[in-house]
Amino acid sequence: MTHPTVVSPGDIEKLRTFDSCTISNAIERRNVRLRNEGFLSGLARCQFPSLPPMVGYAVTARIRTASPPMSQRCYYDRMDWWNYVASLPEPRVMVLQDTDHEPGLGAFVGEIHAAIGHALKCIGCVTNGAVRDLHAVEAMGFQLYAHRTSVSHAYAHILEFGEPVEIDGLKILSGDLLHGDRHGVVTIPKAVATEIAETASKIQEEERVLIKFCGSSRFSLRELSQRMQNMNLDCDLPWRDR
Repeated sequence: MTHPTVVSPGDIEKLRTFDSCTISNAIERRNVRLRNEGFLSGLARCQFPSLPPMVGYAVTARIRTASPPMSQRCYYDRMDWWNYVASLPEPRVMVLQDTDHEPGLGAFVGEIHAAIGHALKCIGCVTNGAVRDLHAVEAMGFQLYAHRTSVSHAYAHILEFGEPVEIDGLKILSGDLLHGDRHGVVTIPKAVATEIAETASKIQEEERVLIKFCGSSRFSLRELSQRMQNMNLDCDLPWRDR
């Protein structure tokens, strides 16, 4: 199996020091994609806002919970799925698209699935379906993004894995680099992944100076206009026109 391009563990740790909003700003500053792309719409909500940012590589699968699997196999005995999870670079984020007509009848990920994932260096799960066992999963430090919670697994099972999935309008491939925190999840283009932390640091400093100015006695709209221009926000042109 061909592994996706990875960034260094040091770069992963640097990215974890920023919130997802700053990461999104840094990606916009790099002008590598349209500004209305590359992030979840917000339907899949962060279940544990107090956990630190997660940064990891997507491991994708499509699931169903409303009807029994054709093989009658239990959802957690799919060793082919777990072997696939282990084959991707770490840290890993399970990305599960519930393909039912009404996603989220049952929860695929709960305490047991999260514990197995955690043992396989997964740090979280993103799904348009449901999750459960929130207290136990949070205690593991395992982040969850989901549309809802459910008390039951129902007939949760995997249809296929390793294929592109779509969560809240965001297409995600196995190996995509994801950054998530209480605000949501954003994909980091690997072409600029090693540069995003430096860009994010510059943006943080620009914002710190501007916020300090806004709270000072020197504040005026005239100087604010000048400072905003000097920040080089590049808000006028879409990336493809540059």
